[in-house]
Amino acid sequence: MAKDEPGQETPSTEDARLTSLHERLKVAADAERVRTGTKQAKPGRGYSQGNRVLAELIAGPAVGALVGWVLDRWLGTAPWLLLAMLFLGIAVAFRNIFRISNERPE
Repeated sequence: MAKDEPGQETPSTEDARLTSLHERLKVAADAERVRTGTKQAKPGRGYSQGNRVLAELIAGPAVGALVGWVLDRWLGTAPWLLLAMLFLGIAVAFRNIFRISNERPE
């Protein structure tokens, strides 16, 4: 390739425009980092309520099933206490979800 072809500049040659552009980009990036990095956004109330609903949906039936299974093993009543406690856990979870949904978001 010839020496004068585009894209074949030597690394030692610095263009003043590129240097200026890099400096301005660095200043703008620093300003943006200062503008956005100082304050973390707090999750909204709806997001917190959603997490609470999800926790109730998972924990209610899981705890009910676990307690029922332990009682079944201890008392020897095979699947009956497991099923009863599972349904009780589901009912309690739905009751708590109903209470959460009645709270007013701000």
